[in-house]
Amino acid sequence: MSGFHESDNGGGSHSATDIITYIGVPLAVLGVLPILYNTAVTLAALSRIKRMLRHSRLPALTRSDVVNRIIEVELPRYAVRPMDRFTDRQEYWSVSSHRSSIPGGSWTTFNWRTNVIGLNTQRVEYADQLRQPQVEVEFDQLVCYLLDLGAVPDGYGWRMLRGSGLWTPVGCTLMTGPGGKKALSVGPLDGSDGHLSLVVNWEGGWTRRSWGDLPPYWVRLPPPPPPRVVEGEEEGGESMEEVVTGGEHASCESLHKTETETSRPRTQQKKSGESSIPITCQISTEGIVTALRQEAQLTSTINLDSLPVDHIRVRSSSSSGAWFASAATAYGTTSQTILWSYKIPDDILTFSRKETVPCGVLVLLNVVEQSATPEWATTYNDGAADLDKFTARMRDQRAAMAAEAKLPPAQRAQAAMERVRRENEMRMQDMKDQQRLRTARQEARLLEALQSPKWDTKLVAEHNLTWLKNQSSSNPKEKVAPNMEMKEVVGTLLYRMVLDSQFTAKLCTMLELWKNWAENGGMRKSDLERLREEQVVWAYATLLVAMIKDCTGLAEGTLALDLQECLRVWRNVRLG
Repeated sequence: MSGFHESDNGGGSHSATDIITYIGVPLAVLGVLPILYNTAVTLAALSRIKRMLRHSRLPALTRSDVVNRIIEVELPRYAVRPMDRFTDRQEYWSVSSHRSSIPGGSWTTFNWRTNVIGLNTQRVEYADQLRQPQVEVEFDQLVCYLLDLGAVPDGYGWRMLRGSGLWTPVGCTLMTGPGGKKALSVGPLDGSDGHLSLVVNWEGGWTRRSWGDLPPYWVRLPPPPPPRVVEGEEEGGESMEEVVTGGEHASCESLHKTETETSRPRTQQKKSGESSIPITCQISTEGIVTALRQEAQLTSTINLDSLPVDHIRVRSSSSSGAWFASAATAYGTTSQTILWSYKIPDDILTFSRKETVPCGVLVLLNVVEQSATPEWATTYNDGAADLDKFTARMRDQRAAMAAEAKLPPAQRAQAAMERVRRENEMRMQDMKDQQRLRTARQEARLLEALQSPKWDTKLVAEHNLTWLKNQSSSNPKEKVAPNMEMKEVVGTLLYRMVLDSQFTAKLCTMLELWKNWAENGGMRKSDLERLREEQVVWAYATLLVAMIKDCTGLAEGTLALDLQECLRVWRNVRLG
């Protein structure tokens, strides 16, 4: 009543209710405004985040705290691997149709096989702060995939990565696309948990290869073309003659028939048509993985004849696997196509670079003429001594015959018989002396040959290739066609090694024998005798070692070593 009375009287004072009404309410409104603002901003950011996730097709759980202006996003973490080259051909060779625009999502450029390995929870205020979790991928598979698409390794980038590791500058290019554009580069380490972080970039028009090309880490071994049958001399009741025919890979009679006919039962012998089917081998960091027969192009791994390769797998108990993988890597390595995966062992590389074969040994084996080698053997000139001996003998004979003529007939006949006996004994002694001298000189020549100047492996292989082509052996498997180059012969040798375990064992035993004498003071007499017994096998061995040596001389050799070392150190990487 009192307040109403004062109001009626027009007094100037205000009650507590008026003060609360005129001052408290606006203050309360002002206090609510930040909450309303935070709510509006948070909801707007949440809406934008949901739109980004929806556009990128990312399954996620979102929660928001409008009071504290925090948005919580829970995204799955993936381990990925490339799609299958054959069964998922469309996805493998094309880029993704729904790339992510969220930072850290460059991996969505491609189609992947994914597997959820965890969850990643992020708390952000703005949509720009959202990061897509990096995926985990095997480094070897990632590089192989990009190589298959046509990306080119950058030598400087791989050298930097090998030397600096996690301290490699962000943005350093590892692989490039057409025009030198970045295809794979080093990314920031945010959220990589100590792993190497990479960023990928690729456009659909950059792909320069297709399913018809041989995949990286695979090598195609050509078979010897089948011989042409013509009328000629008969063998085994059949009138035929093996004639070398031309083709993409020149034929080789010595390598046409594999020795699987002797190592397998008759019921398991291969049909004659299969001898002309190429073999493709996959070479991984651990050596050969598989060997497949193929028709024309490697279009699928299904319904192909998988060949047994246990005899050429890399094992500590046998050197055959290392020799085959090294030779196959060298055979598949060119200036355009590099088998990056397998690292040729250091001891084999060192051995291939050494000069280990004395040139005199090649002369003793009739591989080269002595006139084509540096002077290494002692030369003997026995003509003057032989002439002096012959003159002295003739003079003694004439003197003896003159003395016999002065004797009575009975004594003359006895003296003549004694003279003939002495002459025969001297001739026999001369023959024995000549034989001893010849044996001593042959032994000295052999020792001189073992100590003669050593030749480079490539030069030895070239002479052995010529020797193989000139062989007149009746066995057609020991001949090489005159028009075959060294690489073609090596390809057919590797083809034969896949099919014939006995030949592989014999060849690798010879390689180990050669490597052992090169590492232990040089060739010995027993080694030379072994080469004489199996000279054809040793000639094949020199071709393989020369191919390995040529591989190490390519300009890309340093890049290959850098890439192989990086793949060995970084098994798994983060791609974001």
